[in-house]
Amino acid sequence: MTDCGCDKARRDLEEYLRDEVCKTRHSDIAEHLENCPGCRDEALVARTLTDVVARACKETAPDELRARVLDRLRAAHTSH
Repeated sequence: MTDCGCDKARRDLEEYLRDEVCKTRHSDIAEHLENCPGCRDEALVARTLTDVVARACKETAPDELRARVLDRLRAAHTSH
């Protein structure tokens, strides 16, 4: 394995975090992240942001809030 460098690691970071890179590139990026605090921090931020967005997408609004929003949307639609 060889250290792929910051530019390559950052360019391929999103694909790496989603396991969408080949095994060789995955190993190279993993090695780089182990040895580069800046890229490791960037990967942590990206992973945390991805996890937070994924959790938020699974949440649903309370029934009362959903009903109020739908009522306002219907009212806005009929007034136009």
